[in-house]
Amino acid sequence: MTSLWRRSLLVRITATTLALSLIVIGVLAILLLSRITTGLLESAERAALTEASAGLTDAQRIASVSTTGTASTSPSSIVDTIVASLASRAGSPPQYDVLLLAGDISGASPERGTNLVTDASVPEALRDSIETTGNQAWTYTEIRYLDGRTAPGLVVGAPLAIPSVGPYELYYLFPLVEEQSTLDLVRSAVVGTGVLLVLLLGAIALVVTRQVVAPVRSAAKVAEQFSEGHLRERMNVRGEDDLARLAMSFNDMAASLEDQIHRLENLSAVQQRFVSDVSHELRTPLTTIRMAADLLFEDRERYDTPTARAAELLQTQLDRFETLLADLLEISRYDAGAANLDLETVDLATLTRQALEAVAPLAEDRGTPLNLHVSDEDCSAECDARRVDRILRNLLGNAIEHGESAPIDVVVASDDDAVAISVRDHGVGLDPEQIPHVFDRFWRADPARARTTGGTGLGLSIAQEDTRLHAGWLEAWGTPAGGACFRLTLPRRADVTLTTSPLPLVPEDAPALDPVATETAVATVGPGTEAP
Repeated sequence: MTSLWRRSLLVRITATTLALSLIVIGVLAILLLSRITTGLLESAERAALTEASAGLTDAQRIASVSTTGTASTSPSSIVDTIVASLASRAGSPPQYDVLLLAGDISGASPERGTNLVTDASVPEALRDSIETTGNQAWTYTEIRYLDGRTAPGLVVGAPLAIPSVGPYELYYLFPLVEEQSTLDLVRSAVVGTGVLLVLLLGAIALVVTRQVVAPVRSAAKVAEQFSEGHLRERMNVRGEDDLARLAMSFNDMAASLEDQIHRLENLSAVQQRFVSDVSHELRTPLTTIRMAADLLFEDRERYDTPTARAAELLQTQLDRFETLLADLLEISRYDAGAANLDLETVDLATLTRQALEAVAPLAEDRGTPLNLHVSDEDCSAECDARRVDRILRNLLGNAIEHGESAPIDVVVASDDDAVAISVRDHGVGLDPEQIPHVFDRFWRADPARARTTGGTGLGLSIAQEDTRLHAGWLEAWGTPAGGACFRLTLPRRADVTLTTSPLPLVPEDAPALDPVATETAVATVGPGTEAP
């Protein structure tokens, strides 16, 4: 449900519309019911107070007449006369009940009521108020009958003095059954109408939102297909409204991107073909120059010193030129997608030792110690031995070039899914802004610094491409003056997807960095990334 909420604009708009509509309609319903309830109760209160006031006047008159008539009139007869007279005014069916209660608490005076109403219908608080103030008072209560019936009602009471009998309290009890029925009917009508209105608003929001979301989804689908290489995909244009103009603009943008992509592809193809053709064409004259240079180099002892030195320089630069041509041809194969792997099971520990033996003369010439650490686990993996050897030689040559004669530590380790090789130097290191460019073609950390090992500037780029062919990781870490570490991680089998590496990328002896600096000090090349 959470995923659907995040991903679906239609669901969010519809749900939000329903929620807001429910809140608004709920508030309006409460206000409406409150106004209706207040109106009905105020009307009932006015009618009740008017009737109770009139009844109190009649009761006082009847009491005065009854007591001045004959002396033999008993208190019970007087009370019965008053209650009967007042009850006759209630109509049929009666609109109210009358309850005449004695003011004294001795219970000697007679009490009467109509329609089986009980004195429990009158709250004690109301009786206390009338006794204290001596004025008319009223309140809402629950009217109780002797037969067990109850009904919501309004009770209005006032003191009544009956000569020769004593103080009394006259109560009018007005049942509010009709008002309650009216409120129940109104409440059910408001709730039903509100629910129906919310559903209708939700349906309207769904329909309206769908009209807006459908073109957006179409644009997203076309964009996804466009990103997958289907450059001729376009949106359907319907009508002339804003969404139609959006679709036309999107299609114009897609057409422009398609044209630019085709231009770049053509330009890239021309550049790749140019590099490949030039590299091949240079091989023939280079072979001829090599033959002549070899003759001059073999006979250099017969020449004078400047000529002999020139022959040596020519031989050295021809070696470098041939290496550059070989690297350019290799890069052109990657650009053309013609590079393939010759997979075999290889012990990477043995391959690492061979690579160290190959660069040992260069390391000895620079005074750089090489230290190899191999774990006890099996370090074999399915790989192309020639390409992995080239990666290792490039990493080792780079470490010797920039290691400033400090020791270089090479570590080989493995786990169930991968084999990793790290090359750690303690030289000049890398600045954080240099890290993302270490695998760029012809990039140099310091353009002003001359190469001393005859590199072409393509070694790490080729190592990057070789790593990608193996679906592995080639990662770099470095800090200024703190050295650098390159970690190569290869899957043991071609069907394994890397998730972790057996070796840490950041060395244990690395200087302490804050988290932001540590993150910027890492560059990863490969199909996945991993925290160092």
